[in-house]
Amino acid sequence: MRSRQAALVLVGLFVASLALRPQIIGVGPLLPQVKADLGISHTVEGLLSAIPVLCMGLFAPVAALLAARFGARYAIAAALALIAAGGMLRVASPHAAVLLLFTFPVGVGIAIAGTLMPVAVKERFPHRPGFATGVYAAGIQTGSTAAAALAVPLAHWQGGWRFSLLIFSAAMAVLVPLWLLSSRSQVERPLRLVRPKLPWRSLTAWRLAIVFALVGMNFYAVSHWLANAYVEHGWSEHRAGWLLTAFQAATVPSGLVMPWIADRFGSRRIYMVVAALVMCATLVGVIEAPGGAWFWVAIIGWCNGTLFGMVMTLPLDVSDKPAEVGAVAAMMLGVGYSLAAALPFTLGAVRDATGSFTDALWVLVGVTALAAAAASTLTHDRLRRGVGATARE
Repeated sequence: MRSRQAALVLVGLFVASLALRPQIIGVGPLLPQVKADLGISHTVEGLLSAIPVLCMGLFAPVAALLAARFGARYAIAAALALIAAGGMLRVASPHAAVLLLFTFPVGVGIAIAGTLMPVAVKERFPHRPGFATGVYAAGIQTGSTAAAALAVPLAHWQGGWRFSLLIFSAAMAVLVPLWLLSSRSQVERPLRLVRPKLPWRSLTAWRLAIVFALVGMNFYAVSHWLANAYVEHGWSEHRAGWLLTAFQAATVPSGLVMPWIADRFGSRRIYMVVAALVMCATLVGVIEAPGGAWFWVAIIGWCNGTLFGMVMTLPLDVSDKPAEVGAVAAMMLGVGYSLAAALPFTLGAVRDATGSFTDALWVLVGVTALAAAAASTLTHDRLRRGVGATARE
């Protein structure tokens, strides 16, 4: 691939990935306003993150079929348009039930676009998968950071959470033509994506799915509840929103740099285990010494960005064939997101049951410790066995 075409593809991946998190992350700092406006519990608030994450799991396998029918470029464009449309409909929701209903298309669009990213990377950057993965991971994290930073200021500027979600949705709509322009040099290969057989019997694929689920649980739980937890400590919504922004911003450089480093030095497994253990200890710091919030969230963000960038590269390690990579990615994202969807809802229920976020945060510490244990099983030998490693391994 010529350098100019490669640069355009990277721009396209970055642009498209900007749309994959704002509709989820931007809700977190706005939860106190949503709760006051619609009169919902913390448990129901948790569904605003749980529903799109669950959709991202359930509809991830559909992505390759749509790409086979329409081509990956147009499938991603349609997914971005669906995210924007679902976001617009959420803005007009008069009741909590309607708000939750229109959260579903947002999750479906994110599932389709996100699942096709690793396939595009494998086809166009087979010799630099870590770097290309880091580019779109950085786009996801940049979009998350912008959403966290702007959600509360936009709401205060025009008097409510609906205006913030409206702006995010309008931005998603603008990204559709930008994606089509920047990706116009891509060569479609739809026949290679027809009806992929998901590797349900592969122990390697299940390991990737479990690790991804635990990493996703941590990310979405922190993104959804961190600001709320500090509002409970007496922080203003605006200040707590900036704390979430710091968390998201810290994920960007590590999500881009650490996969690149892991391509050249050491094992992804070591980087992932260390990042998960450091994050586990840092979450204990959030609980026991909340006054160090800015320091804690910077470390948590760096570790989470490292884990996300690494885990999104793992499907590329188990096969040299784009179709197999797509199948592994679809299973990893499908199972992983379906499981990850449970934690934001669960932590909201724990908060309602106990009256504070302390116990909920201890649950998150346990989940992060499990992520470290699961990542430790991803040895080089096991990954090299690829999708041929079955449950009888």
